[in-house]
Amino acid sequence: MPLHDRLSSRSTRRAFLGRTAAGAAAALLASSGRPRAEDSRAAAARIEKDLIVHETSPHNAEPALDKLVESWITPLEHFYVRSHGNTPEIDPREYRLSVEGLIERPLRMGLAELRERFQPASAVAALTCAGNRRREHSRTKPVGGVPWDAGAIGNARWAGAKLSDLLRAAGVRDGAKHVWLEGLDEIGHAGEIIPFGGSLPLARALADTGAAPGALLAWEMNEQPLAADHGFPLRAVVPGYIGARSVKWLGRIVVSDRPSPNHYVAEAYKLVTEGTPEELARTRPIYEYPLNAAICLPAEHTKLAAGTIRVRGYALPSGEPGRTISGVRVSADGGRSWMRAKITSPVREFCLVLWQAEVPVHAGVESLLVDAVESTGRSQPETTPWNQKGYLYDARHRVPVRVG
Repeated sequence: MPLHDRLSSRSTRRAFLGRTAAGAAAALLASSGRPRAEDSRAAAARIEKDLIVHETSPHNAEPALDKLVESWITPLEHFYVRSHGNTPEIDPREYRLSVEGLIERPLRMGLAELRERFQPASAVAALTCAGNRRREHSRTKPVGGVPWDAGAIGNARWAGAKLSDLLRAAGVRDGAKHVWLEGLDEIGHAGEIIPFGGSLPLARALADTGAAPGALLAWEMNEQPLAADHGFPLRAVVPGYIGARSVKWLGRIVVSDRPSPNHYVAEAYKLVTEGTPEELARTRPIYEYPLNAAICLPAEHTKLAAGTIRVRGYALPSGEPGRTISGVRVSADGGRSWMRAKITSPVREFCLVLWQAEVPVHAGVESLLVDAVESTGRSQPETTPWNQKGYLYDARHRVPVRVG
């Protein structure tokens, strides 16, 4: 099949996809010798109870912001869920990952073979939706999409196999420049059924560092088998890239000389202002996420007593390798003066940090403002240019409060 053809394998996919969103996190390969995951329906009920649900079909939900500062590793019940179609139900005994395209040795492997053949790897890395803080974009001019607050983000400890090891086993051929990732979900789009797809440059896929692999084929999240909502039985995790590139329910990898033609690469997840075919064609897909920070406590419109208050939140360095958070500052007077925050968590590339600050407030204070600074010296902008899809909102986070 030519590399530019549509990524499709409907008969194979339907052989082991269910038609409901119940998921299959309870199932593990019998030979794995690992504890069984909790029942997926019970997990889904627990997640919905602890997340703010924006949509149920597809399932899109985020935690209340105060939950994000309880732990540097975000627990499953507080980890945001982003889906574009219903959650597929996958029988792990039938599951196979296909690797094809510009390679010497096409591969087709089940989960047990992946575990046995490749050296396990792990990393702590943040995932964040490109639409995180979209609600603030809409204050300038309405945008479509899930109305995320600042909670579509989280740190997790991922474990699996390095994508680079898989590609070396397959033997990448000359001319290869990109790696396509295709999920096993089925999404209605423009009168067709398509999978969710991602893409990353081959150089990034091979860019393993001491902090994290260029990309991971993850079967565990926080030392537990993946839950259905988070991509059971296998998902990609691309540290530093927006969550849309970390494809869930991973079923197919294609090595190519060009980016994926999948809708979610070629058309969606681009910064555009008009959305015309011409603008989409000339606009680069979004890959790295930007430097960002948010105030998680106190919540918006909290009534505060005059005096010194504790402000808590998170910060995230931009997704380029080597970037870390070097400082966080908080203002109670619109940015005229700043208080330096204390970092209360580990500081690593591709990871959230948690911070807190003791800030004096008095009658008349109307808002709190946060600004993060990364290791390059760059800080957050005062405003974010509007774009049609409300992506990558990275302006200084402002929380209105009442002091009296």
